Amino acid sequence: MQSIIFLMKKSLQSSSCGWLCFDKPSGMSSSFAMTNVRKMFGENAGYVGTLDPLATGVLPIAIGKARKFIQFVEESQKRYVFTMVFGVTTNTLDSEGNITGKTNCIPNIAKLQSILGDFKGAIQQVPPVFSAIKIKGRRACDRVRHGENVELLPRKVSIFDIHITDEDLRERCAVTLDITCSKGTYVRSIARDIAEKLGSLAYVKALRRVRSGFFSAEDAISLEKLVGIRDIRELIDVLLPIESPLDDIPALYLRKEDVVRLQSGVLVAFEHGIGSSSNVKIFDDFLGDFYGVAFASEDGFLKPVRMLVRS
Repeated sequence: MQSIIFLMKKSLQSSSCGWLCFDKPSGMSSSFAMTNVRKMFGENAGYVGTLDPLATGVLPIAIGKARKFIQFVEESQKRYVFTMVFGVTTNTLDSEGNITGKTNCIPNIAKLQSILGDFKGAIQQVPPVFSAIKIKGRRACDRVRHGENVELLPRKVSIFDIHITDEDLRERCAVTLDITCSKGTYVRSIARDIAEKLGSLAYVKALRRVRSGFFSAEDAISLEKLVGIRDIRELIDVLLPIESPLDDIPALYLRKEDVVRLQSGVLVAFEHGIGSSSNVKIFDDFLGDFYGVAFASEDGFLKPVRMLVRS
């Protein structure tokens, strides 16, 4: 295994690594998933958007120098498909917690459909106390487990779309919804608040993230498939180029000498009409290699924001 990692590190140096669209399995924390991937590639790594251990689906992992660009990816929209069960709630708001309440009030599909519009747009949401939100340096969930009373303040999030995809309210008291939302949205809280608005209780039975910005579940690779790869070239091929998820940032091609100046922290004048002040992706105009992100000001100067140093 160590010899594979050594060869991987040599092979990856020239590409500065990239992004892995990982399909996280249920029962695994996001941190543990990242640690497994980091060991496999022999490079430092970071992930975008924590998924609950219960949840499955898209977990973008930045490997090597791709970590420098996490800040441009983490604000992207997320899309989830989740199943909530009415009539019961738990202290964690999912199936892994202890039951804390029951009710015989199960809404019908018409009532549920009628209130979903109230959850679209900018809303205030109180996160679950069993969450990774830190309070004075410690996670809220850890404080709760140690017997502390935790109260989290409402946070503003945005729901761009939410609709029903499947339901069996009569037999299983269950409904499946598809939601597109902003960073920081807790689906468990959405389920809790929907049930509360209907005079009921609910918990999340299943949760899958199907999209995180550029990254989609259709392109995600499972842990089983990743572990089964033995050819170094095939392992490298599963990585996406560093610039791939930056598709919403305009591109600018510069002479190599101007790229070098940006790498050195020097402002570079440019004549291309970018429009209003914005970030731009920097490529060299000869080989087309990606070198980082700079800020293009209205007065015609580029200021380095995050630049790669390629060997």
